[in-house]
Amino acid sequence: MPVNLANNGKKLAKKGIVAQCISSLVLIVIVLIIKPEYTVAVVLGALSFIIPHSIFAYWSFRYAGATKSKLVVQSFSKGLKLKLALTAIFFATAFSQLNAAPVPLLGAYVVAMVSQWLAMYRLRQMS
Repeated sequence: MPVNLANNGKKLAKKGIVAQCISSLVLIVIVLIIKPEYTVAVVLGALSFIIPHSIFAYWSFRYAGATKSKLVVQSFSKGLKLKLALTAIFFATAFSQLNAAPVPLLGAYVVAMVSQWLAMYRLRQMS
């Protein structure tokens, strides 16, 4: 049976995405209770990081192995470009069409991003 070298990375990425979702849901519930008028901005901020980052993770781990090194680099590059474009689209839509409050939106974006970093650090410590 062939070994997929990207499996460990895929598992780690999934755990990071789960951590992002959990921390974002906790933040959304807190904001819903304390300042309900900012809930939409917080949801948009969290989604502005989680969705593009999930797509980037998918693209990054499509290929693995020395024989596919060129495909790995191309896939990583495409994933990064797609992530940046989607993030820009989310922010542009949130600010121009939905008039989202900037501080809650950017705050939720940062919480989702930092929770992913902390999850990766914690998972690395556990292994």
